[in-house]
Amino acid sequence: MELYNLKKNEQKVTFAQAVKLGLGDNQGLFFPSTIPTLGNVDELLELDFVSRSVAILTAFLGEELGNDMVESMVRKAFNFPLAVSPVRDGVYALELTHGPTLAFKDFGARFLAQCLSHLSEGEKATILTATSGDTGAAVAHAFYGLDNINVAVLYPKGKISVLQEKLFCTLGDNIHTFAVEGRFDDCQQLVKDAFDDLELKEAISLNSANSINIARLLAQICYFFEVVAQIPADQRNEIVISVPSGNFGDLTAGLLAKSLGLPVKRFIAATNLNDTVPRYLASGEWAPTPTIATRSNAMDVSAPNNWPRIEELLKVQGWDKSLITGVKVDEAQTVQGLKDLYELDYLCEPHGAIASLALNNSLQAGETGVFLCTAHPSKFQESVEEILNIEVPLPQPLADVEHKDILSKNIDADFAELRGHLMAI
Repeated sequence: MELYNLKKNEQKVTFAQAVKLGLGDNQGLFFPSTIPTLGNVDELLELDFVSRSVAILTAFLGEELGNDMVESMVRKAFNFPLAVSPVRDGVYALELTHGPTLAFKDFGARFLAQCLSHLSEGEKATILTATSGDTGAAVAHAFYGLDNINVAVLYPKGKISVLQEKLFCTLGDNIHTFAVEGRFDDCQQLVKDAFDDLELKEAISLNSANSINIARLLAQICYFFEVVAQIPADQRNEIVISVPSGNFGDLTAGLLAKSLGLPVKRFIAATNLNDTVPRYLASGEWAPTPTIATRSNAMDVSAPNNWPRIEELLKVQGWDKSLITGVKVDEAQTVQGLKDLYELDYLCEPHGAIASLALNNSLQAGETGVFLCTAHPSKFQESVEEILNIEVPLPQPLADVEHKDILSKNIDADFAELRGHLMAI
């Protein structure tokens, strides 16, 4: 599989190189030189999730890695369920909340861990990632205890829920966590600065597990096929998928799924008050503003890293931007969306509520709607309980860490300080 750097097109790499590098020169994202064909999509939709995922990822990676290796990685990574639940007539929820850290990031993080484990061949590596909530837990658990791999996770101090924090900041061992005085965008910038430091990058064999890493994106393609597979065949002609969007990796994966032949009519990019993309789709002006803290903290991103990939995919496929509907949902609407779902006997959390409300506001007659549930309601227990006036029981992964001590180091949004910690690891 060949990929090229979106900021330096002449830099071309294999999948293995892209996974190990994370980012290309000039902080450029890697993008596939060609999109494979899958053959009969209807036949693929008849397969079970894991078998279908093997077929999808083999189409991308089989020639380079070998079909047997791809199948082994997929079966080890995707060893937990997902679900598609009807919410009301013609509307479904894709639940990506049943993995070990109760969030959609488990799919991409666990597949990336398998890739690096196979490709590193015993060499030492340091994984550096920034998180606005769920990525940190998924990456930490995916790599926890793996030989020769250290993980450093940056997150904005005080801007993720305590239970989110405890899910990955209580592990220790090869997992190192840093609470950064600043915003998620500051954490992302520190990651970029680290990758620009060639001496540091070489000294600690630096790699990234953010959605900038192509392995995570390829894994996420698979569950978009699953949602269509579980929708009745007579409702598949006009499918609209609403994606709660922060760094826009999930939407990128959905668009890649469509480019492979998945029958999706259009997508909704649902954001909170950090609405750079909806404003851009409406005006054509890319104008990020300072990040605003919201109830849906995993989406508190004003300069999403993956947007260049979406622009490239639209260009390569010859699609108009109207394929994507941008919808901003404010805090009051988020609260109401959560209440509306609960009245339908569906317990959700702020991110899924935003996707649901955005879907309701733009779904047209004859369309079948899907919204993504990206995290378990218990991960936002305090907010959900306050809004709905109920008690949300903790599933076992959170109950296990509820009373554990947080092991994070507090640091400023200062690259020199972070560099010292990374070299010490």
